[in-house]
Amino acid sequence: MTTDGDTLHFEFSRVILTICGVKFTLYFMAMRQRPDRAMIQMEWIRRVIERPEKEAVQQDGRIRRWARISEMDGRALRVILLPDGETVHNAFFDRTFEP
Repeated sequence: MTTDGDTLHFEFSRVILTICGVKFTLYFMAMRQRPDRAMIQMEWIRRVIERPEKEAVQQDGRIRRWARISEMDGRALRVILLPDGETVHNAFFDRTFEP
């Protein structure tokens, strides 16, 4: 975080919040306000983190994890974690998921 006169600057991916024992970036919390993501339950996110069906590491070190959510007719939830492996940066239902 830096200051420039009266303006405060920070990176969304660096601000960490903890909710229900899971760490989240401020970016995630902003994206969660979207109507297509508001229904994603914290328990589903935790489930994907703890028991992924598939995992891939991006070039920037972030970790993608997927798992199907039975409560959503088996749709695949993709959770993007920061390189620390525990902070959620993004989560959304992935229509292109292939196991």
